[in-house]
Amino acid sequence: QVQLQESGGGSVQSGGSLRLSCVASGSYGSDYCMGWFRQTPGQEREGVAGIAVDGTRNARYADSVKGRFTISQDNARNTLYLEMTSLKPEDTAMYYCAAFQNLGWMSCASWFRYHYWGQGTQVTVSS
Repeated sequence: QVQLQESGGGSVQSGGSLRLSCVASGSYGSDYCMGWFRQTPGQEREGVAGIAVDGTRNARYADSVKGRFTISQDNARNTLYLEMTSLKPEDTAMYYCAAFQNLGWMSCASWFRYHYWGQGTQVTVSS
């Protein structure tokens, strides 16, 4: 089992920045993918960014956030980050940290494979 706990959400004006954090615990290791998702009411959860814990592959991003969001990790602290810049009102959502064990050398943008989830942290961007 893997436990994930997000923090860092909040309210910001359009054009602003936020950094989300996710602390992972439990039985996860270097063969995992870690990612960030977001969801608004009535919509499906959307994959935003994914990264391999062992760093063997490039991070992957949804087209809607490329160039604005950066996913990174501090493995010594078991912490995943999402740096969000140039925020837009359409980025308003609940943001979730997620993980899956990548046993088959799959892309960390295989969003349907993520099955460990945090509780979420709300990000609100006002115009």
